[in-house]
Amino acid sequence: MTVRPQRAVVFAYHSVGVRALSALLSLGIDVPLVVTHEDDPVENQWFDSVRDLAGWQGIPVITPADPNRADCVERVRDLSPDWLFSFYYRRMLGDELLGVARKGAYNLHGSLLPRYRGRVPINWAVLHGERETGASLHRMVEKPDAGALVDQERVAILPNDTAQAVFEKVVCASERLLLRAVPELLAGRHQETPLDLTAGSYFGGRRPEDGRIDWSRPASEIHNLIRAVAPPYPGAFGETGTGCIQILGSWYRAEAAKTRQVCLYWEGDGCYLDCSDGERLRLTVVASEGRELNRADFLACFGADRLALG
Repeated sequence: MTVRPQRAVVFAYHSVGVRALSALLSLGIDVPLVVTHEDDPVENQWFDSVRDLAGWQGIPVITPADPNRADCVERVRDLSPDWLFSFYYRRMLGDELLGVARKGAYNLHGSLLPRYRGRVPINWAVLHGERETGASLHRMVEKPDAGALVDQERVAILPNDTAQAVFEKVVCASERLLLRAVPELLAGRHQETPLDLTAGSYFGGRRPEDGRIDWSRPASEIHNLIRAVAPPYPGAFGETGTGCIQILGSWYRAEAAKTRQVCLYWEGDGCYLDCSDGERLRLTVVASEGRELNRADFLACFGADRLALG
């Protein structure tokens, strides 16, 4: 007797969605439908496309504005899925939709749950100077990132990693996690551990204006902000008194400041920021109106190569 492959409807977006969907397919799971998003024309599309992968695999794709609409729920129900998986999909799935899967609905989240529940967890972890993060596979419930944990894969955050560098580590960690955990799910051998939400944290989304630098903060905090929002994210910026400057990269090595005041200046071919705590940062990419500046450009923009701040 031929045994039908286990079937999963996949809700996915972004590079994690591509890698995670690829992992499911490599495990022989039947994916009859992918639910993804229409790309936002004003968003920087630096990530991989789930729609493209599904097209190459011959999998039907839908992009509902609301996946919980009755027509979408019925389409998923008609496929009789054993599982639902959500991989960086940006909409919450309601109880009716979650209940369609006969064996369960599971989400992949880019943090070590219950810490950093909610939006853009990698950016928040870098901003807060965390030394590690990772990927978590957990059961979906209607409350965001609150269902019981199946498994996790950890990654290190190094002192000069940008959020994008950490994101790339989490993409790979997600693949390792799924290739280890999903066979256990399929075989019914997995265990689930309830999350203690009181021991965790929840954060919302970030806006471009959240990249504003407070020059009075210590060097490590300014560095964490810069690397948390560095391109392909919108980037950090600050007011200088003679105009706005964008700080798109920095390097921290616990180096003593050269002056007693908070100031931005050039030394040789390098740009530096002396901070309020007596340490300094090397600013690896400075820009104005999106154009990267060298020392001569900086002088032309701001009228000096040393600027007092705050």
